[in-house]
Amino acid sequence: MPLVGHLALPTFTELRAAGQDVLTLDQALRQDIRELHIGFLNMMPDAALRSTERQFFQLLGSCNQIAQIYVHPFSIPGLDRSPDTQSYIDNCYEKFELLREAGLDALIITGANVATPDLVNEPLWQPLQEVIGWAARQVTSVLCSCLATHALLKSLYGIDRQPLTQKRWGVYRHRCAKSRHPLLRNINTLFDVPHSRHNEITRQQLERAGLHVLIESCQGDVHLAVSPDQLRFVFLQGHPEYDFNSLFKEYKRELVRFDRGERPDRPPLPENYFDETTAHLALSRPLAESLIEAELHNTWGDTGKAIFNNWLGLVYRLTHVDRRLPFVDGIDPEDPLQLRPVS
Repeated sequence: MPLVGHLALPTFTELRAAGQDVLTLDQALRQDIRELHIGFLNMMPDAALRSTERQFFQLLGSCNQIAQIYVHPFSIPGLDRSPDTQSYIDNCYEKFELLREAGLDALIITGANVATPDLVNEPLWQPLQEVIGWAARQVTSVLCSCLATHALLKSLYGIDRQPLTQKRWGVYRHRCAKSRHPLLRNINTLFDVPHSRHNEITRQQLERAGLHVLIESCQGDVHLAVSPDQLRFVFLQGHPEYDFNSLFKEYKRELVRFDRGERPDRPPLPENYFDETTAHLALSRPLAESLIEAELHNTWGDTGKAIFNNWLGLVYRLTHVDRRLPFVDGIDPEDPLQLRPVS
C-alpha cells in the first residue's frame, strides 16, 4: 500500500532513501486506484515529533493493501513548541480546519507529554475535544496511541487512567484476547510489544464501559482495545511503531536528565530489552552506543504491521468514496463489522 508524497515533507524523502515505496504525486495521479486519506494528529514533543512521524508513516507504507495512502499531518494548539519546531509545523503540516472541510477516511492520534495527571486541565484538552467531536461523527475509524488513548477514553467514556507504582517501560510478551476479531486476522498468537508509560487503564475499566479488549500482556496489561462498535475507535497503550532503538534513545535521554540533576535517581533499564551483555554496557559510562545498538532487536514490528494492515483494509472496505462521509451506504455505524450477536 504505497504512500503518496503529496506534501513537501522531508519524511517522504527520508523514507525513499531508506527503500520505502513512496509515489510521487504525478505517479499517483496516473494510477486508477482508490486512495485513502489518513489524518495524522502529531502531539509529540519537539524531540520526538519527527521520529514519531516517520515511524507511523513507515507502518502505514509497509501495509500491502492495494490503495494509495495520502497521509495528512497536522497538530493542535496547547502544545509547547520551540520556534524551529513551530516553523516546521507551519511549513510542512496541514491545517485541521481545511482537513475537516475536505474529510478523512481515518485518523491516527499520537501520544503527548503532559505536565499534570489531570488531562482535563491541560492546554491541549479543548483543542483535542474539537478534533474528537468531529472525528466521532465523520471519520470511519480513529486509532489512538498512548496518551491519546487515555485522553479519548476520558473524553468519550469518562474513564480515568490510573497511576502506576513504577513506570511500565520495556518489551513485554502479549497474546490475543479475541483472536477472531478482524483486526487480529493472521497475526501471531504470542508476540512482543514495547511500552513506555506512567499510567494505565485496566481491562476492568474498559469492559465496564462496554469496550472490547483484543490484546493484553501475559501479565494482564491491556495493549489493544476497541470501542463498543468494535471499529470506530481503536486504542493502543503500547507502541508498535517503535524502532529497534527507541527505548535505548529514551534511556539515554533519562541518563542525561539524571546527569543534569533533573531526576533524583539513575533510570532503571527498560525491562526485557537488553540482553546480559548490552545491559552491562548500558550501565557503564561512557555509553558504548554503537556496540549496544548492534545487539538490539525489533521483535514486535511484524505484528504491528499486520494489525495496521488489517485496520486499513477494514477502513478501505467500509469507508465512503466521498471522504466527507464515514461509511458506504447500508453500513450500521453502531455495528460496522456486523459482529453484534443476532438476537
